Amino acid sequence: MIGRLKGTVVSIGEDTVLIDVMGVGYEAYASPRTLQHLNVGEAATFSIETIVREDMIRLYGFESEGERQCFRLLQSVQGVGAKHALAMLQVLTPSELYDAIAAEDVTAVSRAHGVGKKLAQRIVTELQSKVGALAGATGEAFAIAARKKAGAPYGKEGPSDPALAARADAVSALANLGYEGIEARRAVSLAAEAMDSPGVEALIKAALKELAAA
Repeated sequence: MIGRLKGTVVSIGEDTVLIDVMGVGYEAYASPRTLQHLNVGEAATFSIETIVREDMIRLYGFESEGERQCFRLLQSVQGVGAKHALAMLQVLTPSELYDAIAAEDVTAVSRAHGVGKKLAQRIVTELQSKVGALAGATGEAFAIAARKKAGAPYGKEGPSDPALAARADAVSALANLGYEGIEARRAVSLAAEAMDSPGVEALIKAALKELAAA
């Protein structure tokens, strides 16, 4: 099985890239997000997922091993094929996808082309028990999920870290204002990175500025 390729980009198609590795050309499928970062003639390295079927062998290329693992995980859900998995990685990074699953944000998952509400719900339901073990998932998503299960304040199930609790509360407040879950989490994350131990109120204000500037 091919798990990694390092070589020179020969050509870029609508949904594939041809990479020359020591004189051998390998064609790999990739998301538009990945393809737009490539340039013909430049060196590139891909994590590769090889899918073998009776009638074909197909390579899928990713910018990181984390993306490849996410691509593989998504296809463990019944009804999710390579096309669906690539579509989801086009609109959500692995960490954003894990956040959405942990927070049961079906709307965010269903933003991917070809992924309807029913399939998105199945993805969220089937992967809920798996995302906690993945390093790409971020703390606030689990804070939101724990808060949702607990019903209100953080108890033994929720995080003891005040910073994570503040992020979860800020995301919840933005969601109540009508912002989509993934949009709210991105804004809160950006706001938190620029501040030193902010409280909920400060996070909300800063996140709203991020949303207004987007």
